[in-house]
Amino acid sequence: MWEGILDRLPDWAELICAFAAFAVPYSIFKINTKLHEFGDPPWKKEESPKRPEDKDTSEG
Repeated sequence: MWEGILDRLPDWAELICAFAAFAVPYSIFKINTKLHEFGDPPWKKEESPKRPEDKDTSEG
């Protein structure tokens, strides 16, 4: 019975690679965000909104 269950489970290499496929891009995104918080000049922080919804679309 246990052999049938254990045969269907992925091995450790597949689990580690699946975790790395998420962890590596996420950590790069977080590092990039922190670098922009500390490194962007003030005029660039004021100019670019984080989301397109934050833009002022009112005319007049």
